[in-house]
Amino acid sequence: MFDYHGGMPIDTLLPTVRDLTITSDATGREVFDTTKLLMGLRNVVDHQLAVHAGALDRLGVARQTGGKTRALLIEMGAAPTVADRWLRIAAALTTLELIAAYSGDGVFSGEHIDALVRGMGHIEKRAPEPLSEVSRIEHQLALIAQAFAGATPREVLDTARSIGNQIADEQGGVPAGEDRTINEWSTKPTDDGRLEVQANLDIVIGEKLVSAIESLSQKRPEPDGSEDARSAGQRRADALEMILDAAARAAESGVTDLVAAPKTQLNLTVPADTPDAAALQWLGPISQTLAKTLSCDATVTAIIVDGEKVPLDMGHPQRLFTHHQRRALIVRDQCCVKCGAAAGYTQFHHLHHWADGGPTDLDNGCLLCTSCHAQIHASGWDIIMGADRHPWLLPPVEQDPARTPIPAYNRRTMRLDGVAA
Repeated sequence: MFDYHGGMPIDTLLPTVRDLTITSDATGREVFDTTKLLMGLRNVVDHQLAVHAGALDRLGVARQTGGKTRALLIEMGAAPTVADRWLRIAAALTTLELIAAYSGDGVFSGEHIDALVRGMGHIEKRAPEPLSEVSRIEHQLALIAQAFAGATPREVLDTARSIGNQIADEQGGVPAGEDRTINEWSTKPTDDGRLEVQANLDIVIGEKLVSAIESLSQKRPEPDGSEDARSAGQRRADALEMILDAAARAAESGVTDLVAAPKTQLNLTVPADTPDAAALQWLGPISQTLAKTLSCDATVTAIIVDGEKVPLDMGHPQRLFTHHQRRALIVRDQCCVKCGAAAGYTQFHHLHHWADGGPTDLDNGCLLCTSCHAQIHASGWDIIMGADRHPWLLPPVEQDPARTPIPAYNRRTMRLDGVAA
């Protein structure tokens, strides 16, 4: 049953809107007002389409013919991403009352409603325990306020990520953007001899990739002096080839430990009033844990900004372990001190964090592979320097209440005979 509250039958709405015309004597004010009304109508229609898509799924209409609701919506004319959006919104509106109310009133576009829904989903996943009703309302209001302030859907999602990072920092856990265990990279040759690349990368690898490609994809004049004829996408593809060629030349010259070389310059923005809300230049907010991890083994420029994102101060690039220090650490540790990964796949970790004043010297450094490096920063593991001037690992209390020191991987055959500090 459909309830239209005595209003215009819905089947007359489409012809009415379709017959709208802009006359030659129409004023700018009239066109503006009509455009606003149409935008509101579009928002309400988007909401109703999500509600009806959810009803189709709930009633099992597509299942009656052995199909899925998404495929049915696409057959009806919806773009795949739009069908996904409708079903995602429909599934969430039953539990997000505030967002549902604004969606039904047509206050926000379907894209904004989707960002609000996805943002709340991200926040809930970052919380180790289910959110309380009070917290759910507070977080919905925070995201809705951003949308009212004119934020784009991407900016709404960035706000949600910041909230999720804060929850992860305060309550434990790894933010989704920093979880290396769900990284993916796949390639597929096409029928016409090309290569499709699909990747889902954590924020650090993504930031390095984007930063490296952007630094090499600037416009350059053509040989005759005219403007660069390549599109932005073509310039980025050319930049990727330059990176691959540089890696090949380095391999031919005998440089085999590229993965341990200093990483791409990263710019870290730190709000003066909320230093916990640090963000990378290209991919946005990061947690405090990741900020400390980056300071170990990356050249980072910290930029202090005020509430309007105006730079107040610019930190100096952090000094990394020198080439000779790196070689000395490789001689001493030989591999990742935690899991034994080859030295060529390791990063250089400050035992006492650089961000907390730790020095860049041999007695304050060790080798860790990327996975162990992230784990050390995000869990209860610690590393100390023993009296023998070798690193020792201290397991979390949950694993070993006594926190018995464990020697570095290449020295696991040793006995714990009191040499640990």
